[in-house]
Amino acid sequence: MTTHQDESRLLIRFMYLSVAAAVITIVLKSAAAVITGSVGFLSDALESGVNLVAAVVAIVALKIAARPADANHPFGHGKSEYVSALVEGMMIFVAAAFIIVTAVQRLLDPQPLEAVGIGLVLTTAASILNGIVGWFLLRQGRKYRSATLSADGQHLLTDLLTSVGVIVGIAAVWLTGWEWLDPVIALAVGVNILITGYRLLRDSLSSLISEALPEDEQRQIRDILARFRDTYPVDFEKPRTVSFGRQRQVTFIMTTPPDWTVSQAHRVSDEVEAAIDAQFPGTISVVHFEPQGRVRRG
Repeated sequence: MTTHQDESRLLIRFMYLSVAAAVITIVLKSAAAVITGSVGFLSDALESGVNLVAAVVAIVALKIAARPADANHPFGHGKSEYVSALVEGMMIFVAAAFIIVTAVQRLLDPQPLEAVGIGLVLTTAASILNGIVGWFLLRQGRKYRSATLSADGQHLLTDLLTSVGVIVGIAAVWLTGWEWLDPVIALAVGVNILITGYRLLRDSLSSLISEALPEDEQRQIRDILARFRDTYPVDFEKPRTVSFGRQRQVTFIMTTPPDWTVSQAHRVSDEVEAAIDAQFPGTISVVHFEPQGRVRRG
């Protein structure tokens, strides 16, 4: 069975792929910006620079998240992944501000572009690479419930859409000679990644305040409890769930017949915990059992 540490090591390898892709795309897009003198290409290269730094931060976060629980972190270090997503969101805001300022300056002082064809080829190659890696990271992030991989994959796919817009816009500048269109494209890129940064920050902050598990996972847990309700003369109060990065916790009360011994109740609760762990490996299940008919005070 794959352990939490094994998964973390696998995710870190995925992030090294993101680092490699970011380095290559920065080289290609920066070359396109230098050759053509386009602020549109420059803005695209800057966003890839953010991808690189964010990927490095993500690797650090994943290594922290892989650490086992300890006395100061009894539920593990999984939430460090959300911190990584927060950092990435804030970096996007910084990059967007720089892009917008540069675009406004060029809008006030338009300049002709050079060797646009070469720039378009370089940026197209970088965009294809970003699209492939972004799709892969997003898919793996959903598979392993990794906020870090999902955020990085989403960022790369957003970068792809941005690059497509830049490519189309710069091609239009090349064909029409409208020099003012280049800084307008850069402004659009800046606004677009501002929106991306806002979404990343919103989702990360939401996760940091311990949201419940997704509804489909809660439904699966309720189905497990229903099977035990049909097998044994026990009942369950509505479970409470929470996620810690890729880790899960489920807490619920199991009511048992009044004549059951603690040993009987404990055996069934162990079976319930094992069933939940089989469905969602690594889940922390906290079961409190009480005699049926007991009136709780307070």
